[in-house]
Amino acid sequence: MGFGCWRFIYTFLTGILFFHSFCYSEKASNYSFLLKATSAPANANYDYIIIGGGTASCALAATLSQGANVLVLERGGSPYDNPKVTDVGSYITTLTDTSLSSPFQHFVSQDGVINARPRILGGGSALNAGFYTRASASYIKEAGWNETLVNESYQWAEKLVVFKPPMLQWQSAVRDGLLEAGVLPDNGFTYDHLYGTKAGGIIFDKDGHRHCAADLLEYADPTKIKVYLHATVYNILFRNNNGSPKPQAYGVIFTDALGTKHTAYLNNNSMNEIILSAGAIGSPQLLMLSGIGPVDELQAQGNGIGQDMADNPMNFVFIPSPNPVEVSLIQVVGITKSDSYIEAASGLSIGSSWAQKISRSILKFLLKTGLASEVLLEMALVAGNVNKTIRGGVIIQKTNGPISKGNLKLLSMNPNLNPSVTFNYYKEPEDLKKCVDGMKTIMSALMELMLYLPVNMRKKHLSASISLEQFCIDTITTIWHYHGGCQVGKVVDTNYRVLGVDALRVIDGSTFNSSPGMNPQATVMMLGRYMGQKILQERLSNNRK
Repeated sequence: MGFGCWRFIYTFLTGILFFHSFCYSEKASNYSFLLKATSAPANANYDYIIIGGGTASCALAATLSQGANVLVLERGGSPYDNPKVTDVGSYITTLTDTSLSSPFQHFVSQDGVINARPRILGGGSALNAGFYTRASASYIKEAGWNETLVNESYQWAEKLVVFKPPMLQWQSAVRDGLLEAGVLPDNGFTYDHLYGTKAGGIIFDKDGHRHCAADLLEYADPTKIKVYLHATVYNILFRNNNGSPKPQAYGVIFTDALGTKHTAYLNNNSMNEIILSAGAIGSPQLLMLSGIGPVDELQAQGNGIGQDMADNPMNFVFIPSPNPVEVSLIQVVGITKSDSYIEAASGLSIGSSWAQKISRSILKFLLKTGLASEVLLEMALVAGNVNKTIRGGVIIQKTNGPISKGNLKLLSMNPNLNPSVTFNYYKEPEDLKKCVDGMKTIMSALMELMLYLPVNMRKKHLSASISLEQFCIDTITTIWHYHGGCQVGKVVDTNYRVLGVDALRVIDGSTFNSSPGMNPQATVMMLGRYMGQKILQERLSNNRK
């Protein structure tokens, strides 16, 4: 039988499996397979064990469950148990929550930039600003992905979790301003990555309710998947593989919320695998904790794991408004020829100590400069009231790439503790130039105000209000698009198998050499679906032998 015939049969069978599973699927927030890890058996076997329940792994698990038994281990909780996670207006309040039960685990990089990593089902897609845009055609080509399967995988996610933005007053004004500033052409509404100004997709519906990657589990076969919450994986188990020099992954050890240990094993089948999908911090960290790669005094050296860590720098300015503005996260973006990306948000509510910090900073700025501004004074007073909505918004620039790279090092053998991460923001002059070019597009007198706001823990310089280079350096923040640490060609091969190890893959943003466009979440979802289909095809081909 020819290859074309086999491909037809595979496509047909996959379609039947997909149709059957979706017909009998369960709706988000009511998954019967979403369980507390305390209910897990001491030992159990599966075809695929996925470590991490993030943006890639939810798509991956849903796909794999159409042809195999799947276990997902997520160290955080459910997005459906916390209304603040799903409400667009609570974005900043959730982001700044530093409690032990927060869906974010905060850390400060060695660069002095405050950052956070998600610990919740759905990963970053359950907590981010919700913008959805595809990678550029050149990015897809450079990655070596099949364009047809890529497009099908994007569409698979878009049918369930992506919406067209409402484009109210603030976002419309940003669009018009970008066009007037020469960020052309006007590309209207599109998911595609195109130079110019465009409106992209969002994962918030018309009621401001978030639809994250966890919603993609609606595609799963509920009889073939288990998702354990508050399940922290301590290490991956390896054994000798029938005399092969390469070790073989065969199980994982995880603990539940009470600290009880559980072990999950792979069923005895050469096609079964453990798939690491814990994100750009968690995946390299767990590989090191499991003994993959040289470790010297808890410091990874050499071999690529934890190397070439990168985070896209973000700088922004406040734009106060004399009138209340709508609550909106990212909807309109400007993609410049200098590879600086410009976007905006408005009407955000802030909570906890951040409200007081921002209020004091604005008042300090007004007192020092003697600037009489009723708008800024009102903004300071509103910011001082927790959970009040600020009148105005922010205009943001994100540096594409970036070229500047850093590293990740273990500080402890405890997976609950953050490793040491250095991103080396703006180390490469080309990255700094991108920021300068972007700020030229959006610069205003409000740049001086930004020097008074507690956006990071770095020293401020008087020259920063007149030097765009110094402004970029002094007011740098993160846009939470960090990546690297398990890159293709250095840690994994082009099929995302860990080099030198059998039955272990890494499928998440840690494999990226650069961030895919304006926002990576669409491409991370796509990658989960894309690789799920490829793995199932490999499994079916092996079963024919």
